[in-house]
Amino acid sequence: MVTGEYPPMQGGVADYSRILAEHLQALGVEMHLLTSTEAADAPASPPVHAMMARWGWRELYGQMADLIRQLRPDVINIQYQTAAYGLHPAINTLPLRFRRTPMVTTFHDLRVPYLFPKAGPLREQAVWMLARHSRAVIATNEDDAAELCRQRRMPPVHEIPIGSNVICHLPDGFHRAQWRASWGLPSAGLVLCYFGFLNATKGGEDLVRCLGNLVRHGIDAHLLMIGGAVGASDPANEAYLSSVLALIAELGLHAHVHWTDYLTDEEVSAAFALSDICVLPYRDGVSLRRGSLMAALAHGRPIISTEPTSPIAMLRDGENIRLVPPGNPLALSRAAEALWRNTQALAELASGAKELSARFGWEQIADCTLEVLDAAARSA
Repeated sequence: MVTGEYPPMQGGVADYSRILAEHLQALGVEMHLLTSTEAADAPASPPVHAMMARWGWRELYGQMADLIRQLRPDVINIQYQTAAYGLHPAINTLPLRFRRTPMVTTFHDLRVPYLFPKAGPLREQAVWMLARHSRAVIATNEDDAAELCRQRRMPPVHEIPIGSNVICHLPDGFHRAQWRASWGLPSAGLVLCYFGFLNATKGGEDLVRCLGNLVRHGIDAHLLMIGGAVGASDPANEAYLSSVLALIAELGLHAHVHWTDYLTDEEVSAAFALSDICVLPYRDGVSLRRGSLMAALAHGRPIISTEPTSPIAMLRDGENIRLVPPGNPLALSRAAEALWRNTQALAELASGAKELSARFGWEQIADCTLEVLDAAARSA
C-alpha cells in the first residue's frame, strides 16, 4: 500500500490506510506500507516503510523503485489524495513507471495535482492518467465513481465506501454532565459538535455564524470542536483556521467555542455522546467520502449537513440526517433550533443514523477491497 499519510500523522487518509491495512492483514494478506517520514513512529505491524521525505520524481523513481524491487509485491494499492503527496504529480505516473506490477488506485477524491502555472486542463488529465493505467480503480462515493465511469478507456471502476475512522467505545464510568464540565460546557445547554479538520470545503465559517445566530436568539448554545483543527497534508488549512478564529473573535463567541485538540478514540466517543447535534456544513455538499460523516453516523448522532451535489439514496432528509442548502448559516441555525425543541425528532435522527452506519462496516470494506486487489494481481 502506498499512502501519503499514515499514523501518527493526522488525517482521514492516514486513519483509513491504517484500519484497512489491519483488516487486510487479518484476512491473511502480507501487507507492506510505503509512506512519509513523518510516520516514522508508526506501529510495527503491518510493516511500515516511512521513508518518503518528499513525493517527487527522484524519490518515487529512486527509493520507491528500490523497495518495489526488494519486496516484489503481487499488487500495489495507491491511496490517492493529491494533498497527501504535496500536490506533486509524480504519484500520478506510478502505473506507467512500473508496468509489470499491477496497481489499484483508491481515489479518496478527484482533486487535481499542481503541475505548473496555468496548466489548466492538464491537471485534470493527470488524474485520469493515473486511473486509466491502473488495473482497477476504487471510488469511495457515488459521484466520484460516476465521474470515473464517464471518462474514456477506464479500467473496472468499483465503488467501496469508507468507514468510521473512530472505534465507538465510551470510557469506563462515562457520565455526560461530568464530561461536559471537563470541557467547560453547560450541563443543560445546547451543545453542537463538529468533527474533522477545518479547510475551505468544510464550512467552518458557516458553522460559527450558525452558532452566533443561536446565541443571539437567546439559546445557551455551545460548539465543541472535536479533535485536531488541521491535518498534516495541506498548509492552506492553517490559513483557513486563522480566518475561522478571526470570525469567532469578531462575533464575540470565544466563551461558546470549545476546542478539544487531538483525542483518543474513547475520548472522541465521549465527545460525541455529550453533544446534542453534530453539524457538518460542507460547502461542496455532504458526501459518503467524508470520514467525519461516517464517524458521526457510527456514534448515532443527530446530524445536520448540507445537500449533496446529486442525490444520495442512502441519506434521507428527516430520517437519518437533516439536510440544508450549502453556504447558508441561517438554515443551519433554524434546523438546529427546531431539532433542539423537538426531542422526538432528535431521537429519530439518532436512531436512523445508527441504523445507516451498519452499511459501512470495515469487515465488508476489507472483503470488497481484497476482491479487487486479488483480481488485479491475477490479471498480471
